[in-house]
Amino acid sequence: MVGRTTHLGISPCSSGISLLYYEPVSEPSHSVAAILLTGGASRRMGQDKSQLIIEGSTLAIRASSLLQRVVTTAIEVGPGVSGLPSTREQPPGGGPLVAIAAGCRALRESGHTGSALVIACDLPLLREELLRYLVEWVAPGSVLPVVRGRPQPLCAKWGRHDLDNASHLVSRGVRSLKHLSTQLDVTLLHTSNWGHVASEATFSDVDSPADLQRLGLST
Repeated sequence: MVGRTTHLGISPCSSGISLLYYEPVSEPSHSVAAILLTGGASRRMGQDKSQLIIEGSTLAIRASSLLQRVVTTAIEVGPGVSGLPSTREQPPGGGPLVAIAAGCRALRESGHTGSALVIACDLPLLREELLRYLVEWVAPGSVLPVVRGRPQPLCAKWGRHDLDNASHLVSRGVRSLKHLSTQLDVTLLHTSNWGHVASEATFSDVDSPADLQRLGLST
């Protein structure tokens, strides 16, 4: 492909295997899709977080715009507020794993069989550079940034197997996302990996008005 460069890279993963590659590509990816989660309850915020206006755009619209710059296929799981094709989890408000399972089903029905970015819409400082970095990191399974020792499953690239497994976990009553970071083929990206494309603040979500104030944001 013209204009494409490939760099070998080493990344820590839970299995101890480091045979991974980072492949910068300038155009939106066809092989990686995206699931945007907009259906949170927003109880602590007191209003729908997806509709918070930051710098002239709602969080949902801002996130969908960023995603469409890095992938060709993106879907919203929520009430349809992002401009993306949307679906709803069942039951609505069932939590992020239930929503991810719904997003995976919608992607599979659309013909996408690979991995996908999974992004919560309440990340007001999310950057295109980070999303592109996750898309371009080639790994056999999911790719999770780690911030101060905490994996970030709602700002990550979920591998094909982990996406497909979401429905199975939900059917067993699982709701936590902590399982993802323990999978054998997961890649954990630490600050030394992503630090040149993002800061810790990039991963900050906003659950309350105090969070907005902490980040220096106004609506």
